[in-house]
Amino acid sequence: MDRITLAASGPEVSVVGLGCMGMSEFYGQADRDQSLATMARARELGITLFDTADTYGVGDNERLVGEFLARGGRDEIVVATKFGPVRDPKTRGLLGLRADPEYVPQACDASLKRLGTDHIDLYYLHVPDPKVPIEETIGAMARLVEAGKVRQIGLSNLGADQIRAAHAVHPITAVQKEWSLFTRGDEADVVPVCAELGIAYVANCPLSRGLLSGAYTADSTFGEGDIRGRVSRFSAENAEHNLGLLKVVRSVADAHGATPAQVALAWLISRTAAHGLSVVPIPGTSRPDLIEENAGATSIQLTEDDLRALDPLAAEVAGTNQH
Repeated sequence: MDRITLAASGPEVSVVGLGCMGMSEFYGQADRDQSLATMARARELGITLFDTADTYGVGDNERLVGEFLARGGRDEIVVATKFGPVRDPKTRGLLGLRADPEYVPQACDASLKRLGTDHIDLYYLHVPDPKVPIEETIGAMARLVEAGKVRQIGLSNLGADQIRAAHAVHPITAVQKEWSLFTRGDEADVVPVCAELGIAYVANCPLSRGLLSGAYTADSTFGEGDIRGRVSRFSAENAEHNLGLLKVVRSVADAHGATPAQVALAWLISRTAAHGLSVVPIPGTSRPDLIEENAGATSIQLTEDDLRALDPLAAEVAGTNQH
């Protein structure tokens, strides 16, 4: 697995990471043993960036990652987690957002305990707190770096101006937001700011919640607990249209002896050169076979003709990935 450096002073990570969210929540019933096997296979394949958050499973996802880390090889993994949304542990409902200086170290300590580690490699503000200036939140996070509890600071779901303001307080290593063949809104403002400031872009939902995997049809249904049942890209009025766009992706994939998912990830990997910043997709899965498929994307070299065919797709997508 090839490696890439996150920002000038950031860690070196695999060019494809692992999103762990779905191992605990949001995409239906999870399988603990299979999830642990998926993390093990990821490490075997050289995938080193594992992404979680304290809100995923209301702490359960961090505990799961911590269970895997306890099996050994902690130094091989770059652990990224996030804080901000506060949920009721019983109802799992959202209670609000907190990113005030008093709460930041509390959230960090709780994550460290669940992860079973003495430091977090990349600590993200998951969602900004509208009641707290971003400068105050980043100042509190910077104190965690000084204390040795956090190695690098990241931002998730923030706009370009907020990123600038945060970076002025403490160097930001990575911004995590949605970016894929089907979602390209950040290319107009956030991506140029990241390139200017030397901040890496960690792309979540790189397969558009599985839509780009080619595994679904217009008749696909989603069970209880699967948020895609509430996502407009998968709705009855949009699914058939969006799946029709995959014909182009499949055509490129066939030319490379690859899968649509591999082409979608290879396209994101190619954004590093196209935009002059480190871009690392973190596809989420809880299946070892899909980890192997995702890792295979790193061997695909898209041609200029491929890129010309793929680039117009995002403008034609119907609906969003919000739920």
